[in-house]
Amino acid sequence: MLALLSVSDKRGLVPFAQGLTKLGYTLLSTGGTMQALTAAGVPVRKVSEHTGSPEILGGRVKTLHPRIHGGILGRPDLASDRADLEKAGIEPISLVAVNLYPFRQTVAKGATEAEAIEQIDIGGPAMVRAAAKNASHVTVVVDPDDYEAVLAELTASKETSAATRRRLMGKAFAHTAAYDAAIASYLAAQAGEAFPEELSLSFRKAQGLRYGENPHQAGAFYREYATPAEPTVAFSRALQGKELSYNNLLDLDAALGLVLEFPERPCAVVIKHNTPCGVAVADALEAAYRTARAVDETSAFGGIVALNRPVDGATGRALAETFLEAVIAPSFSPEAMEALAAKKNLRLLEAGPGLAAPDAKPRQALEARTVSGGLLLQDRDAQEPASEWKVVSKRVPTPAEERAMRFAWRVCKHVKSNAIVFAEGDRLLAQAGGQTSRVDSVRIATARGGEALKGSAVASDAFFPFRDGVDEIAKSGASCIVQPGGSVRDAEVIAAADEHGMAMVLTGVRHFRH
Repeated sequence: MLALLSVSDKRGLVPFAQGLTKLGYTLLSTGGTMQALTAAGVPVRKVSEHTGSPEILGGRVKTLHPRIHGGILGRPDLASDRADLEKAGIEPISLVAVNLYPFRQTVAKGATEAEAIEQIDIGGPAMVRAAAKNASHVTVVVDPDDYEAVLAELTASKETSAATRRRLMGKAFAHTAAYDAAIASYLAAQAGEAFPEELSLSFRKAQGLRYGENPHQAGAFYREYATPAEPTVAFSRALQGKELSYNNLLDLDAALGLVLEFPERPCAVVIKHNTPCGVAVADALEAAYRTARAVDETSAFGGIVALNRPVDGATGRALAETFLEAVIAPSFSPEAMEALAAKKNLRLLEAGPGLAAPDAKPRQALEARTVSGGLLLQDRDAQEPASEWKVVSKRVPTPAEERAMRFAWRVCKHVKSNAIVFAEGDRLLAQAGGQTSRVDSVRIATARGGEALKGSAVASDAFFPFRDGVDEIAKSGASCIVQPGGSVRDAEVIAAADEHGMAMVLTGVRHFRH
């Protein structure tokens, strides 16, 4: 019996090979895999000796040979195949353990294009696809996590079951498809094609979820293959707490995206149902969190918190005062972990030092959303420079008002349209969104904020179609408004602001969030 082993991921390789040898397999291998097996004392035969053909082109051609592919693709139960194999002196290969050159890892390290292209595997995918196509007769293993189960079946029954081979067949084709998708994505990026004619997306299952958005919906969580340089939810490290749910992950991503808007100083964000209900910036993290939580303590109960500085003991104790579902932060001090240890179900996610960087920015990758029978793809909504703002009211905003407007504007793009945000200094006062009319959002936000809104700044994610929104804002006592402009009634809206003595700034850019 022949088994061919050629892997870049060498986890579990030696024990697997040793187990196959004990079962009577003759091992074929090449390159680094063969060196690892030889160093471990595992008997192995070089592929070039088996084929009778030396490796050529610096190792680029070594397994592309009839003795390899004939051995993998041959069907022992088919008389014509048996005759061809016997005539050519080709021995069947019944097990293929192959995973491919580390293309993704090479690219993630910032390799040159030439280095990346050199990591495009040719022989590996050919062997994997051949073995998977012939899964009726060949066991193909691309994932080291499957070694133990395969060995157990071979030990017990001398062969793997048809069900196992079919399962491994699916994994093999998924493996090569994901590999090709990564190459296509890289080459499109190198060519400057943000939206290529053919789009291939590749993700790996991180975990199954107990359920999706609701208990009657199934769900799973996937993440990219290569760890990104930026802080992300998908690659954060879970330190304690229950398994993350579908809704937890959505809310954590929303919280992380918003807290990354304020890298300059300690910031705290509280999210409930994908909507910010508390945002604040302060000189100390504990103060930022307490201020953010105080915006809407009722909504903060059971919320998700994002923090952009390492959690110290004082902040940890403050977090422990309220029932929360999850907290994501750069890191947690031992004192913070001690303070939160009693909250055994509270999920704590460590996003890494990148989240605490004073120049941290929201990830500028593409974002995708599914529609029936298709996919929508777009750039993430980046924050445009405030230098493009234009004062259109008779009254120019004061420095304090401008500061509050800048804060409100950053928060605004993270609230569902039609979004209205009231802020003062470095803290959110009230918000409303997801309404079918902008004036309704204004009314809801003013009802939430009450007397606290006097002298505040207001941000609107899109233009005011009528002056009624401005009139409602004026009733709250707010003193200034920042909005994109662009309505056919801009003059009417600006005149309303002037009538109320309010300052108004146009950004020229809207922030719809559907």
